Amino acid sequence: MENVPVIEVAGEIKLGQFLKLADLVENGALARELVQEGDVEVNGEVETRRGHTLADGDLVLAHTPQGSYAAQLKYI
Repeated sequence: MENVPVIEVAGEIKLGQFLKLADLVENGALARELVQEGDVEVNGEVETRRGHTLADGDLVLAHTPQGSYAAQLKYI
């Protein structure tokens, strides 16, 4: 995947929070819906837990009605 933005975060972050912070989704309701429906991947694996704690370097991919968007997490 080319030109994936790296989002720097201080401290632990959950998947649902990261989706919003990285602008992969418009709001929390959409984040919840996409995660529950299996439309979010972490490092190539479908993740259905919005509260999943992300690790440094995780690549998150969200498949939305508007297209697929990705971002990578970097803890600072």
